[in-house]
Amino acid sequence: MKIRSLVPCTLLLAFSLIAQAGAQENWPQFRGAESLGVAEGSNLPDKWSATENVAWKTDIRGRGWSSPIVWGDKIFVTSVVNLGEEPEAKKGLYFGGEQKELPTAEHEWNVVCVDLNEGKVLWEKTVHKGVPATTIHVKNSYASETPVTDGERVYAYFGNVGVFCFDLNGNQLWEKRVEPHKTRYGWGTAASPTLYDGRLYIVNDNDEQSYLMALDAKTGEQIFRVERDEKSNWATPYVWKNSQRTELIVPGTGKIRSYDLEGRLLWELGGMSSITIALPYSRGDILYVSSGYVLDKQKPIYAIRPGASGDISLEGDATTNDYVVWTQKMGGPYNPSSLLYGDNIYVLYDQGFFAAFDALTGSEVYPKKRIPDGKAFTASPWAYNDKIFCLNEDGITFVIAAGNEFEILHTNPLADDDMGMATPAIVGDKLLIRTSKRLYCIAKKK
Repeated sequence: MKIRSLVPCTLLLAFSLIAQAGAQENWPQFRGAESLGVAEGSNLPDKWSATENVAWKTDIRGRGWSSPIVWGDKIFVTSVVNLGEEPEAKKGLYFGGEQKELPTAEHEWNVVCVDLNEGKVLWEKTVHKGVPATTIHVKNSYASETPVTDGERVYAYFGNVGVFCFDLNGNQLWEKRVEPHKTRYGWGTAASPTLYDGRLYIVNDNDEQSYLMALDAKTGEQIFRVERDEKSNWATPYVWKNSQRTELIVPGTGKIRSYDLEGRLLWELGGMSSITIALPYSRGDILYVSSGYVLDKQKPIYAIRPGASGDISLEGDATTNDYVVWTQKMGGPYNPSSLLYGDNIYVLYDQGFFAAFDALTGSEVYPKKRIPDGKAFTASPWAYNDKIFCLNEDGITFVIAAGNEFEILHTNPLADDDMGMATPAIVGDKLLIRTSKRLYCIAKKK
């Protein structure tokens, strides 16, 4: 039986009717309002360099791999400044990246607001100062969680430090400290907060006491905290609004788990790889979740329909059941999240490969293709105007044609010292790229 026959006709119609996101006035969270990393707009740039189509660029103190977010004419980023000697940021995919010794120098944990139109730093607030309580992987940063905003307040979460809430003018409204916990091999944290209906959801999967927590967005008061049977993970939770209910999807190494908005477990699905990082997303009534640690024999992408309860794990060699529409057992990415654009799911792999799968059936559109001289990728791909953009760790963006044939259209290099591991943001006719040194606003010259 073909997998496509499992998808209801109404769902096929819904897929055909859903248009891609239009020009984004705001970019309030990691990968945008719908967590898809997609926008459209005829004036969005597809060619740039360190000087070409650069509206402005601004140095950002310290280091952070969090993405920029935007509301109105304000950009928000987080950063941590090492007041001693900052160790070199490492590129590539390799082993032995754990740092066994704690830093000895003081650090500053900062929230920074930048003017969208001119690139001026409007305000910078230090929320914590001290010696870090935990180590991080040499490729990680102490500011890898992307902040989120509702247009009234901006919420910055630093794992193993706390949550800090500001109004858009830089006045701190509340804070909630979190206890530090050990992570796998001391690699640190990275899961970003999720905001929905007046609540801020935080997942902290670590090697000691993993939990899911909901805070009141206005006050910071804890609404609930539920323990999770998980060890360290780095995946951001996702609010799935489907035709039957609204669910909070939390991927983990052990299982994908779905909770209601009060923290009660709805369903779970086993079969992930041994490290989970990628962000889930949905279209229509289908949820997509992936996990792809490079050394595992199982690197799945799952397409899931709503209405499940209990354990919906696949049995034996099965790739479908009542709630799993399809499975690609070896399709999942490791660090970058996959990209749903048009009819396809595009997957960018850390080592510089790229593949495409049919979003409805999971069938292979084209197999892994080598991105020439692509090297290592950590940032998630994004898309607009029938093009897909992949930023590598050397600060080079590879522009790939969307569709059923693999074609690299051109490449866009930045400066030699622009290491790129943060996923960009898109707002209006502007692309915002954060590198290890600075924040770029890319826009077509008028």
